[in-house]
Amino acid sequence: MKETVVSANSFDARSTLRVGDESYEIFKLDKVEGSARLPYSLKVLLENLLRTEDGANITADHIRALGGWDSQAQPSQEIQFTPARVIMQDFTGVPCVVDLATMREAVKELGGDPAKINPLAPAELVIDHSVIADKFGTNDAFAQNVELEYGRNKERYQFLRWGQTAFDEFKVVPPGTGIVHQVNIEHLARTVMVRGGQAYPDTLVGTDSHTTMVNGLGVLGWGVGGIEAEAAMLGQPVSMLIPRVVGFKLTGELPAGTTATDLVLTITEMLRKHGVVGKFVEFYGEGVAATSLANRATIGNMSPEFGSTAAIFPIDDETLKYLRLTGRDAQQVALVEAYAKEQGLWLDPAAEPDFSEKLELDLSTVVPSIAGPKRPQDRIVLANAKAQFAQDVRNYVSDDEEAGKESFPASDSPAASNGVPSNPVTVTAPDGTSYELDHGAVTVAAITSCTNTSNPYVMVSAALVAKKAVEKGLTRKPWVKTTLAPGSKVVTDYFDKAGLTPYLDKVGFNLVGYGCTTCIGNSGPLPEEVSKAVNEHDLAVTSVLSGNRNFEGRINPDVKMNYLASPPLVVAYAIAGSMKVDITKDALGTDQDGKPVYLADIWPTEAEVNDVVANSIGEDMFNKSYRDVFAGDAQWQALSIPTGNTFEWDSESTYVRKPPYFEGMTMETTPVEDITGARVLAKLGDSVTTDHISPAGAIKADTPAGKYLTEHGIDRRDFNSYGSRRGNHEVMIRGTFANIRLRNQIAPGTEGGFTRDFTQADAPVSFIYDASQNYQAAGTPLVILAGKEYGSGSSRDWAAKGTALLGVKAVIAESYERIHRSNLIGMGVLPLQFPAGATAQSLGLTGEETFSFTGVTELNNGTTPRTVKVTTDTGVEFDGVVRIDTPGEADYYRNGGILQYVLRSLIRK
Repeated sequence: MKETVVSANSFDARSTLRVGDESYEIFKLDKVEGSARLPYSLKVLLENLLRTEDGANITADHIRALGGWDSQAQPSQEIQFTPARVIMQDFTGVPCVVDLATMREAVKELGGDPAKINPLAPAELVIDHSVIADKFGTNDAFAQNVELEYGRNKERYQFLRWGQTAFDEFKVVPPGTGIVHQVNIEHLARTVMVRGGQAYPDTLVGTDSHTTMVNGLGVLGWGVGGIEAEAAMLGQPVSMLIPRVVGFKLTGELPAGTTATDLVLTITEMLRKHGVVGKFVEFYGEGVAATSLANRATIGNMSPEFGSTAAIFPIDDETLKYLRLTGRDAQQVALVEAYAKEQGLWLDPAAEPDFSEKLELDLSTVVPSIAGPKRPQDRIVLANAKAQFAQDVRNYVSDDEEAGKESFPASDSPAASNGVPSNPVTVTAPDGTSYELDHGAVTVAAITSCTNTSNPYVMVSAALVAKKAVEKGLTRKPWVKTTLAPGSKVVTDYFDKAGLTPYLDKVGFNLVGYGCTTCIGNSGPLPEEVSKAVNEHDLAVTSVLSGNRNFEGRINPDVKMNYLASPPLVVAYAIAGSMKVDITKDALGTDQDGKPVYLADIWPTEAEVNDVVANSIGEDMFNKSYRDVFAGDAQWQALSIPTGNTFEWDSESTYVRKPPYFEGMTMETTPVEDITGARVLAKLGDSVTTDHISPAGAIKADTPAGKYLTEHGIDRRDFNSYGSRRGNHEVMIRGTFANIRLRNQIAPGTEGGFTRDFTQADAPVSFIYDASQNYQAAGTPLVILAGKEYGSGSSRDWAAKGTALLGVKAVIAESYERIHRSNLIGMGVLPLQFPAGATAQSLGLTGEETFSFTGVTELNNGTTPRTVKVTTDTGVEFDGVVRIDTPGEADYYRNGGILQYVLRSLIRK
């Protein structure tokens, strides 16, 4: 167990809180002048500093600075935040454990004790990202998908089981249990931690950007890169600037017919427009009390889509009600209430803390909405969805087709509409029936993702839509791949208890697994005949999913346009079968008597939904689901695992390999050098996400990663996904910048992982990986040029790891998303920003230049330069703004990365 931190207690804040028969040591916030006016989130940070004050990294001055926070100032004060725990999912968690195992060996080679590499804070990993919805629409789809999952991932699962035995304070929730963020709010989250006799706010960092879902429970936490999470596990505080806090006031109540999904898409649009990157968002006002915990969690979950670091709700009676429902014991619930009230962390709906900025939303103004076709902030009022699709689809069809759209033959298909690009194709199904497929066809309809499957109100709404549809004789269209992937077993338990499962099955929403599936690209293949028609005729087909991400190339390689929607709307669109249908007005189909059936005919009332929720969900379900949550099923328990505190690497494994990060490392750091003679590996536009950078989705045979696997004797059917192979750096390097929708401007006319290789005559177009190998062989450093919001999206450590391993030494962007900028530094890559108002285009940069960066060496003096001089062989010259924002980040960069810094620090202890 981690030893209790002995605080310097400069403010005499140490006190005792008695709850029932138990006493706890706490650190009183009211001992710090100015604390009462602080927003909830900053009070949590203040307690963290009081409790961990050591006089060196965390001093009385840091505490005074937070107590005296100027809400209007730009962030400048660095503090060290020590999260209470770390949470991971398996895609990002496997590389973490791989790195920890490698660090043990590196410590040994440098003469240290391998046992020092051990989590010092509780670390929990939930295996939720590996199940793929290969099978669907049948009663045995779940069993088949689980069998396929174990077959594909045996090596990874053996490795994680070894980690569970080899590392203290590390627990694994096995496959087939649920989605990490839903398991977190339903079971793992403490709200108030108890450890070593102390009680303090539950805080965390997670290796998934949607860690913020737990903000709905009043728990402060956010997503970080895997490399930062590893450091936190090893006792390193998270270096951060005291942020600006945006107060978001909620008033009123949601109108009938709207859902939490409609609310969160509205909030996402508002906050993206306002600009909250790097800020905390905190909800307050009378409307908070009227917002259910499930809806708060849905809002918190979407924080990465706003761009904020966190999106938090204070603790109140609704929090306690949820903790009781989900089976937390009475003493824990009593502690949460007593602690929150004692520390001023209890919601006062009438209070208005000191905020940096304020927004307000009257919940009664929310209307049914979807978002798409490629960004979660692009909200579309449901009534306008058909018209908006008609405009947007023109961006996804060829110019020839667009020019001739009026000449296409009329069709009886409900998908065909006059004035909209149309290319109807007749498809024959395996059973001999045929149908017509056209642009706009909904080919994937997925109830998926932690965002909504944790919310019983929207899940029950979806099931009731299915029930009413079946009673009217409706079902999904034959070209729609329909999947149900709940975030925990509790969901299927309450569906069963309410008698709703058979109706979902009849509409095609059979259980496919408990995991993220479609939202992270694990949608599985479309039916062969659908995929063939889509690809041969270049159809712009669509997906509708109840997820949080709809970026290009993410959901399915055959699907160009992706829409986020509430679970009941996912069911409705599966029945309609096309985005060319206005589901608010047009008939979805006909009943047994041939009468048209409209959405209003099958939409449940609020009373119907509330009645099912009240009568079908109870504490016993949560107790049953989580009683032995770490034990796993027979398949998990039967996995054979190696023993010992260092891992026995299998040289034949294509899943788990020892990475090269510590090769040749010494205890002394190598001085930072200026960068000269650098070439551009990629020149990219705005909003390039970590989905574009990081390897994700399916591995194609004709790519460098596919060729690597083929050379290692892996059949194409066993390639699995990039995410499942994150423990093998050889696969991941080859898949970095390989997204099928990436557009590298120095290789015009290409789409995907291509660049031009300037080590060769005439600079031919080649795979980015192949070019990087040639550059590295020639000793040529590489640079990335990018536009605004570079690295937005998931907190994928491989977006930074892959960048570094490709030989990239610097990135120059117009602006960055917080996590990716931090991760680049963590991997020893220098993040620079163009001068204000300047872009690659305005500076005349083509990407064919050779770059030099001078002034970087100032870091060797213990200071961070504000800018470095950037010059090119074509005469372009400008001052690149150095985005190493804190002294802690500068230490990481000087050490060659965060892992090297931690390793040296632990050995010296």
